[in-house]
Amino acid sequence: MSNITFDEPQLIARLRAGEEPAFEQLVRATSGRLLAAARRLLRNEEDARDAVQSAFIRAFQSLSKFREESRLSTWLHRILVNEALMKLRSRKGSEESIDDLLPSFQDDGHQVRDTVDWSDAADTALERAETAALVNRLVAQLPDSYRTVLVLRDLEGMTNGEIAEMLGISTNLVKVRLHRARQALRTLVERELGGTK
Repeated sequence: MSNITFDEPQLIARLRAGEEPAFEQLVRATSGRLLAAARRLLRNEEDARDAVQSAFIRAFQSLSKFREESRLSTWLHRILVNEALMKLRSRKGSEESIDDLLPSFQDDGHQVRDTVDWSDAADTALERAETAALVNRLVAQLPDSYRTVLVLRDLEGMTNGEIAEMLGISTNLVKVRLHRARQALRTLVERELGGTK
């Protein structure tokens, strides 16, 4: 979670006893990763910070319900993701389509255009420090429902089943959205690296 380490059972006991330094220790140890996750999900710094703050408040209010079946950091992360998803659901407006980023197929099943081989460009790009920033910027361009599934699966490491449960959708819909999000991201990367327009 971070470079700050702590004895988890002892910290939980101190948190449950209401020790303020224990709360500060937990916030210092976990806030960086939580904020990074919130930024990936929400694409808005203010919303991300609000989600992290709300997650800590909810966690502190629910501490008596924490059964220690998972790590405290994992439990906090789950609360943060729920807070971020609630913010996403509250956003109004229609979602943009990603159809123009998905491959098109001919009647015989072949793609209308060949997938660009950008491996040489990618190898060069991977050597540069900007690659992570580039991918994050491109992921941020995906519509919420696709970006959320991609971030939860590929960046946060959740299973399809966990994502389905969290989003209230079927596992098959998670798989479809994830596949489409990955295809769209590939198209965006190809465009960025000069492959296609």
